[in-house]
Amino acid sequence: MALRVYNTYNRRKEEFKPIEPGRVKMYVCGITAYDLCHVGHLRVMVVFDLIYRYLMHLGYQVYYVRNFTDVDDKIIARANQEGISVREVAEKYIADFYQDTAPFGFAPPTVEPKATDHIADMVAAIKGLQDEGYAYEIDGDVYYSVSKWGKYGVLSGKSCEALVAGARVEIDERKNDPLDFALWKKSKPGEPTWESPWGLGRPGWHIECSVMSQKYLGPSFDIHGGGQDLVFPHHENEIAQSEALTDKRFVNFWIHNGFVQINKEKMSKSTGNFFTIREVLKESDKPRKTAEVLRLFFLSHHYRSPVEFSTDLLIESKKNLDYFYLLLRRLEKSLAAGLPDETGAVDTELNLMAEALENGFQEAMNDDFNSALAISHFHEFTRRLNRFLDAHDRVSAQSLTGCRDQFVKLGSVLGILQLSTEEWFGVTVTPKSGSLGIKTFPPTVSISENTDWIEARIKEREQARRDRQWARADAIREELREKGIILEDTQIDTKWRSA
Repeated sequence: MALRVYNTYNRRKEEFKPIEPGRVKMYVCGITAYDLCHVGHLRVMVVFDLIYRYLMHLGYQVYYVRNFTDVDDKIIARANQEGISVREVAEKYIADFYQDTAPFGFAPPTVEPKATDHIADMVAAIKGLQDEGYAYEIDGDVYYSVSKWGKYGVLSGKSCEALVAGARVEIDERKNDPLDFALWKKSKPGEPTWESPWGLGRPGWHIECSVMSQKYLGPSFDIHGGGQDLVFPHHENEIAQSEALTDKRFVNFWIHNGFVQINKEKMSKSTGNFFTIREVLKESDKPRKTAEVLRLFFLSHHYRSPVEFSTDLLIESKKNLDYFYLLLRRLEKSLAAGLPDETGAVDTELNLMAEALENGFQEAMNDDFNSALAISHFHEFTRRLNRFLDAHDRVSAQSLTGCRDQFVKLGSVLGILQLSTEEWFGVTVTPKSGSLGIKTFPPTVSISENTDWIEARIKEREQARRDRQWARADAIREELREKGIILEDTQIDTKWRSA
């Protein structure tokens, strides 16, 4: 099955074919560096890190550009508030970005340009639009004339009249049309300034991304991504100004992820309805472990769907990762104990199991990067392999190694199973109380049942295994796992602990 991707531009899934065979050019809108990143920003990073990793997994050479907006109204307001320069604000929050995202192990983009390093290119692009009749100046400000470009609204799928009715547009009575947007802004006192044909000023937000993307990827490229909130006006405006300037299709595939919500409302700084990445990570003394929990939490939902940031779902993600890491530790212990090289038919069954995981994973991911379905194949593989190991005393080192390597390799595409089992299980972490108002990571689940009850259930499972009643044994394991009890089978007996 070929990779099919939902294209916001056409509002349907389409077969993905890059402009240049074997090579993908991708641009993702990065942060505006005026504050700490929140969990909503984190989802954008997780989603496009997944897409980046999967494209490389398919064998593509990926040229990935993600920018920093380091001059903007919000940055200027923060600089005035803190009594420091715009540059100092941007540098501070870019450094914070790297610090806060380090535990997630995101694959680094090929290039991470800053807007202020490309001002001359932006001035040239704006001048080109003005020369072609797509831009006009009013007292040092330059605006893009939406009415001059006949396809405005192509990305959002709305008419200009509908966009005016409910849009976030800049209010300025001097503009020819309410939808016209700023390409260049005349500087006010205390703001950073650059020379231009229209006097001292600074670029508008939309022209920044058009210029930076095309500088590194060319006038037409394969993928442009970002959060759903950027469809209009930001990405709509990028298309308008870029295609007016080059007379070429700007981007072939537009990809947008859904919102993160709290209590059914979009996570947003403007409403104060958010948690920063730093707030979440500081509640754990094992941030890399917490980062994998958050990754799995996001990837357990399709990237285009909204996701509710909830304690229960985070706890479930932690349990699921325990489940996967327990299998990984079981495989490691079995291999360390010493196994024969071949065992005939048993090898064939293990090899088919590893092959089924790879095929299911790729089929899911080829369907618009369906990570939720891909993770379901991890669960199925874990259940099947645990059941197989319960039933067979003799397995070959070669086939078991193949299962382990496949498990870890595909996990790396998702960005999970990247820690050693010692690091994952090494310390039991009790949640701290904090400002989040939720149980934090890694959560310790309380056990309402007493020890005698747990031991009795384990004995029932052992008897089911002796009777080769594998479904019954699996059901008891799952029952205990749902109650926060993790089982680990050894060569002698079964150990248990709280998650």
